[in-house]
Amino acid sequence: MEESKKVLESYIPLAKSTAKMFGPNCEIVIHDLTNPQSSVMFTVNNHVTGRKIGQSFDHLVKTVLRSEDFKEDYLAGYTFVTEDKRTIRSSTSLIRDSKHKVIGAFCINFDVEALNQMQQFMNTFLPTQVAIQENEEKSDAAIENVEEIVDQLIQQIIQNSVHPFMKRHEKIELIRFMDEKGIFLMKGSVEKVAALLGISKVTVYSYLDEIKNKSN
Repeated sequence: MEESKKVLESYIPLAKSTAKMFGPNCEIVIHDLTNPQSSVMFTVNNHVTGRKIGQSFDHLVKTVLRSEDFKEDYLAGYTFVTEDKRTIRSSTSLIRDSKHKVIGAFCINFDVEALNQMQQFMNTFLPTQVAIQENEEKSDAAIENVEEIVDQLIQQIIQNSVHPFMKRHEKIELIRFMDEKGIFLMKGSVEKVAALLGISKVTVYSYLDEIKNKSN
């Protein structure tokens, strides 16, 4: 853990310099994925999305790892919309330790609302071209890489929370957290979670149904 902390902290100067270069609309977030439930360990210009130290990741599994464009441990240029309807353009790069284990993520979030307004203005005067890009399937190696990363996240999340006298409601809350973070969107994740928690797949699915029914 100490080695991981030092590796992640070595990215702080890069975070500061990147934010300073691109200005106040550029937010940098460093995640410590050895502590997934409270992964945000450093932020600059966090007014862009409101990310705070001690929060968890949001888009890592649901958007980054599941993207067809996620290759070589990074995804650049994806977008999401904030609660106040601002468009954020983002890039996420994974950070690995000396043993090649994923320990963190370096995220750049840029508020492009002003640029979007300018583009809309320009589009009224200039013709636009629509580029058609053929879908590329992930290679076997890329799929294995994503599966390995999600496996590590599952193991770390459960390792951080499980204890010998774990009660049913604690297991449900743990599964709720993983469901919110998109873990169960990945193939085989239910089986892996069940095995690590020492419960059956049927129990995991029943907990997920219970969580869904309570949220409706």
